[in-house]
Order: sequence, then C-alpha cells, then structure tokens
Amino acid sequence: MDEPKKEDAGLDTDVGNEPDESLDLSRREFLGGTGVAVLAAVAAPVLSASQGVDRGAGALADIPSEPSVPRTKIRVIINGAARQIDVEDRWSLAELLRDHLLLTGTKLGCDRGECGACTVLLDGRPVYSCSNLAVWADGRTVETVEGLFSRTGKLDPLQQSFVDHDAPQCGFCTSGQLMSAKALLNANPHPTADQVRQSLTGNLCRCANYNRIVDAVVAAGTPARPDTGGVPQ
Repeated sequence: MDEPKKEDAGLDTDVGNEPDESLDLSRREFLGGTGVAVLAAVAAPVLSASQGVDRGAGALADIPSEPSVPRTKIRVIINGAARQIDVEDRWSLAELLRDHLLLTGTKLGCDRGECGACTVLLDGRPVYSCSNLAVWADGRTVETVEGLFSRTGKLDPLQQSFVDHDAPQCGFCTSGQLMSAKALLNANPHPTADQVRQSLTGNLCRCANYNRIVDAVVAAGTPARPDTGGVPQ
C-alpha cells in the first residue's frame, strides 16, 4: 500500500522553506518579553502586601476566608492576654499565630513536625505549632517567643544568655530553641548539659551551633554567686 503523501496527511510541505515574517522574533525580544511577564507576576503580590495596614503584633489580620469552611469561636490566652477568636477549623496553630495574629516570631521550617522551628508552649508544654490545629488551643494557654520579652519589658534571662553565648547563628531556629529551653527551665531550673541536650532533641539547628545553645541554656539555669559579682558558678 502506497504511503500517504505529506499533503494528504495534513502536513505543510513548505514548513522551514520560507520564513513567516509574523514569527520573526529574535531571542533577545523573546527573553525581554518573558522577563517583563515574570517581573509583573512577582511584583503583583509584593505591591498588594505593601498596600496593607500595619496593625502591630497581636492584631487580627483581615485575611479572607471561604464561607464554606467550618469556623469555630475559641477562647485562648496568648502570652498572658485572653483572646476570643473566630478560626477556621483547618487552621494550624502556627497559621493562627503567624498569619492572623501577626506573631511572626514563631517560624515555619519543615511544616510537618520535624524541625522544631515552630515550637511554642501549650499549657506550658513545648509543641510543634505546625502540627496542632488552632481549635485544639480552645480554653488553653499559648506562649510564643514574643511572650518572653513582653512580660518584663526586657530580654528574658534565657534570651540574654543566648546573646551572651552567641547561640543564635542564622536565627531561624532560635525561637523554637528558646521555647523548648524555657519549658525545660520551668520544670528544672538548673539542668545539666545532658538534660539540655535531651530536652532540645526535637529542635534542629541547620547551622549546627548545638554546643553554644547547650552552654547558653545551662548558664541561664545556673544561679549567680553574690561573692563573685553575679558571675555564674
């Protein structure tokens, strides 16, 4: 059986022979056009965000929600302040804190309960806020890294110890490290280095600054001796 001719198969036999002037687009022009499109796509959300109102830490952000998503009104004490909040049942505790209460000291790293960057205290116990639903905090107390500072108007002794011992590196894991360490010091005011290592097992430091973090927590729990001018023992 004879093979079908190109024209019979619907193929243009002239393709590649005569250039189509309408498609005569240089590589420079193409890249220039696509670059503008990419910049527009990137700039749009930035401009939108810059037009928002700075409401300050702890304020409720006006983030639209879908009316079909179930919502629950919860009562929670956050950093010592009682709040009544209408939340979507699907929100994680991290999402509530960061996106809706603007408490961005709580960081999101892996977002699946592995790195510990989002650690907060729930009824005094360290939890991964990315793996806890906001509705589970109903009737409970939550403490974030902002709460360490706001109680006294100055750095918490644990925070100061982190500064003194150069414990923060990139700083991304620091808030989670601080909250896990705070829970330990609340339960055991004078932990040993081994106890600190065990308590901070669930907090990863990608800068691998573990030794200084441990030193900072141990120093924060070591009482100062009056006869040494306040220098820790």
